[in-house]
Amino acid sequence: MAKTYSYAARDSKDALKPFTFERRAPGADDVQIDILYCGVCHSDLHTARNEWHNTLYPSVPGHEIVGRVTAVGADVKTFKVGDLAGVGCMVDSCQHCASCAEGEEQYCENGFTGTYNGPVFGGENTFGGYSDSIVVKAKFVLRISHDDSNLAAVAPLLCAGITTYSPLHHWKVGPGKKVGVVGLGGLGHMAVKIAHAMGAHVTLFTTSPNKREDGLRLGADQVVVSKNPDEMAKVVNSLDFILNTVAAPHDLDAFLNLLKRDGTMTLVGAPDSPHPSPSVFNLIFKRRSLAGSLIGGIQETQDMLDFCAKHKIVSDIEMIDIQGVNEAYERMLKGDVKYRFVIDMESLKKESHAA
Repeated sequence: MAKTYSYAARDSKDALKPFTFERRAPGADDVQIDILYCGVCHSDLHTARNEWHNTLYPSVPGHEIVGRVTAVGADVKTFKVGDLAGVGCMVDSCQHCASCAEGEEQYCENGFTGTYNGPVFGGENTFGGYSDSIVVKAKFVLRISHDDSNLAAVAPLLCAGITTYSPLHHWKVGPGKKVGVVGLGGLGHMAVKIAHAMGAHVTLFTTSPNKREDGLRLGADQVVVSKNPDEMAKVVNSLDFILNTVAAPHDLDAFLNLLKRDGTMTLVGAPDSPHPSPSVFNLIFKRRSLAGSLIGGIQETQDMLDFCAKHKIVSDIEMIDIQGVNEAYERMLKGDVKYRFVIDMESLKKESHAA
């Protein structure tokens, strides 16, 4: 067992504060990682504040983890001490259901184990990346091949990157496809970058006219202000695929109307209350589909990391110290970040050494 320093919420109303717990010693199949950087995801906030009504306390969030390997188990052949490594949203799954057998561990029929907040269908709590180290089964650890100089900006790929890459890959986005991305936040800005790198024609939809320039910089071919009915009307029936990243309830029909016949809109934003129900006629008259997607399997996450390294894709980030995470949550709620907070975990280590 190893003493581990972290920041945790003790209940839904509590600010995140220093918290010490014990990590297991690395077993034969484990990798131990010294955490260098951890991204701040909206799911962290939802969980810390129990907005999805499933939080196990104390809660140590964080599932966008980049670090350096400090120990490996006797049976581990894929990593060695000193390697760069990443951990995303999962640290285990049943490994024997149909989804796991097909490399889709995120859809494990017995419930994958989250990097924090434990197994989906209940079980022992797990503690995430707002901590100085983590021990994970080697099968759930990812190789990082990005340049060492920009590792902080790689961290959000472990959630925001795979959450957007997986549906773009699954629905075969590429050259000749017209793709819409709804929302330019932590997820949306990654979707624009990845869809552009895949060769698609990308239209960004935002409620903020002041994000037009940023959208074009990130790789969008055009930017539509979704509050402007004239701009929206010009895109009706024109898109093959829409990736909707917005994590707040909104009118889905406004975007379903923009799909061609047989087009699909996939939701990846997870609001804390339901969207208004869309009109059935918007679906049946054009054979349109409304779908959802959840992160990605371990192999697909590795493929995403390799794709992003090849195309020099990282997240646009603002670095913070762990002591500023509660303020970052409040700013995130206001959309006051471009486009992902990342914690420099050296700030936690300095605090723990001073304690």
